[in-house]
Amino acid sequence: MTLGSSQSDSAKPRPMLKRDIPASAGKDMLPVIGMGTWNTFDVGSSQSERAPLQEVLNTFYEAGASVIDSSPMYGRAEGVTGDLVEAASARDRTFLATKVWTSGADKGVAQIENSFRQLRAARLDLLQIHNLLDWRTHLPTLLSLKDSGRVRYIGVTHYTVNAHGDLESVLRAEPFDFVQFNYSIATRAAEQRLLPLCQERGIAVLINRPFAEGALFTKVGSRKLPGYAREIDCTSWSQLFLKYIVSHPAVTCVIPATSRVSHMRDNGKGGSGRMPDEKLRQRMVKDFEQGHS
Repeated sequence: MTLGSSQSDSAKPRPMLKRDIPASAGKDMLPVIGMGTWNTFDVGSSQSERAPLQEVLNTFYEAGASVIDSSPMYGRAEGVTGDLVEAASARDRTFLATKVWTSGADKGVAQIENSFRQLRAARLDLLQIHNLLDWRTHLPTLLSLKDSGRVRYIGVTHYTVNAHGDLESVLRAEPFDFVQFNYSIATRAAEQRLLPLCQERGIAVLINRPFAEGALFTKVGSRKLPGYAREIDCTSWSQLFLKYIVSHPAVTCVIPATSRVSHMRDNGKGGSGRMPDEKLRQRMVKDFEQGHS
């Protein structure tokens, strides 16, 4: 859409941007906006708890998204995810990612098998080692599951800047297909080494904490969107923050968590339309830090 497009044109839904999974050799692409399940999907079995999340999931698919990320660490989230995806008859539209989060080979295998059951999945799209916990022990298990076809891709994760150096060392040493870490317009450490490394080595990147646990919205407060937001098809701060992330060429998908339909709809729009170029990205950072609109 150009700035001269009519209102009717701008109302048309835009397809979500997709990025290649490098390890697929061009066969697989992922929509750039996905969804995390930390806190939001850790609910009970009652209709009052599940129905709103089913609507969130329906909105997720309507936006063109596919990546849902979970973990045994997230309470009941894996089971809730599995139930809701099945209820939506949407397994073929879903890229299911989860993690192993324990110490010891036997405990790891048992936990992974439970994740298959909870997610109601015969095959997982992505299995990750959560926060690098006992990663050397779990790596042979993940490789075996990948070789057998029960897992398509394997990865490692963390959520703090302090762990970026460890992630970098692991990625240089071992053949992981994916890595997941924190990155936002306010937390840009990954731009120095991790993101360039992933781009160089062909490692797909999932981004967590895209809103810095809500701190980005606190910082902008009631400020109006900057004038250039219209030039990149943004109508909210969340879209602007997400577009800063997905406009980095090394990012494959960002996974904000939400339990609200309105937030999911808004997040989905952060993956479509025009994206900022590098010059505008730098301006976005400057304006964010200095409090300009």
